Amino acid sequence: MKTVFTTGEAAKVCKVSQQTIIRCFDNGQLKGFRVPGSKFRRIPRESLFRFMKDNNIPTDALESGRRKVLLVDDDPELVDTINRALQEDGRFEVRIASNGFDAGMMVKEYRPDLLVLDVMLPDINGREVCHRVRADPAMEDVRIVCISGMIEDDKVHELKLAGADDFLAKPFDLDVLIDKMCAQLEMESTALA
Repeated sequence: MKTVFTTGEAAKVCKVSQQTIIRCFDNGQLKGFRVPGSKFRRIPRESLFRFMKDNNIPTDALESGRRKVLLVDDDPELVDTINRALQEDGRFEVRIASNGFDAGMMVKEYRPDLLVLDVMLPDINGREVCHRVRADPAMEDVRIVCISGMIEDDKVHELKLAGADDFLAKPFDLDVLIDKMCAQLEMESTALA
């Protein structure tokens, strides 16, 4: 478990900008230390936890160390397969929605780090979900990986314009999905060479 954080890492955990963390560090709201002989700031875990509690920032990401994923797909078998793989990986906390409406509600409440989003949902399409997530400034850091059986280049381009960060065509290898998720979350991939 990580015991000391850089300002960038603290910003990701708190879901705020790095400048906000630096400002709070410099004005004394966030306790830490500077690396001797440099300007680099470091924040001990206890100080970051206290800062998050004092500012009503959910501490679950800091406590579990796992990244929050919202999996949105209406195919129960695929959802079960992906969820099982992510649980076995151990680095992800997963919640599931089977339609766009539920996804919209859960994104606001759960505040995931990453959305794995099926493009063809029963109520609204994935492009619209991307638009709605990107329209909310509080969710600007949420990464979105779209999955779909449709693979036309122009549709993939439309998804990226709507705010998707990456796309994966169904059917896909679970290791490829996890690699794409890790890339979006700036985590080390576990794929074996």
